[in-house]
Order: sequence, then C-alpha cells, then structure tokens
Amino acid sequence: MPWIYLLFAGLLEIVWAVAMKQSAGFTRLWPTAIMGVSMVGSFGLLALSMRTLPLGTAYVIWTGIGAVGAFLVGVMLLGEALTPMRILAAVLIVVGLITMKLA
Repeated sequence: MPWIYLLFAGLLEIVWAVAMKQSAGFTRLWPTAIMGVSMVGSFGLLALSMRTLPLGTAYVIWTGIGAVGAFLVGVMLLGEALTPMRILAAVLIVVGLITMKLA
C-alpha cells in the first residue's frame, strides 16, 4: 500500500506543479486553489508512504515522478521544447528511479 500512496503523491505533485504554472504567479483563483489542494494531498500521501518506506527512497521516487511528469506535461500540453538533452535528462531520472526502487 505505501507504494500506491507514493505513486498518487507523485501524480498529485505533477498536478500542483502544472496548476502553479497556470496560476500566473497566484493571480488566478482556480489554478491557485487546485495547486493548494493537490499540494496538501501530495504531502499527505508522501507522509503516509514514509511510515514504512525509507526516507531517501520515498523522497527520490516522489520528486522523480513529479519532475518527469511535469516535464512530459510541459512538452505535451504547454508546448515546451523537446530537445535531445532534455530527453536524456528525463531518461536519466527514470533510470535513477528504477535503480532506487531496486536498491
């Protein structure tokens, strides 16, 4: 169950990162509200997962899901650049996540 909590915590991290971008510096109400709610949910689920998972593992997986997910949303929905170096960076993050899970 802690891995499921961690997965959803990471997905909510993507939601709050995208909502923060859409809030235009916290000047738009609904994106700001979505950001706040998803941030609280993300931290709460991360805390639940840390009851049994090691700190380093949980935190690395959580930030990795958020980082790679935000990158993909940025490329697919927000028109951000997809360059070979950015792809390599995302791949290296995923390799690190897999390595951390296996360790």
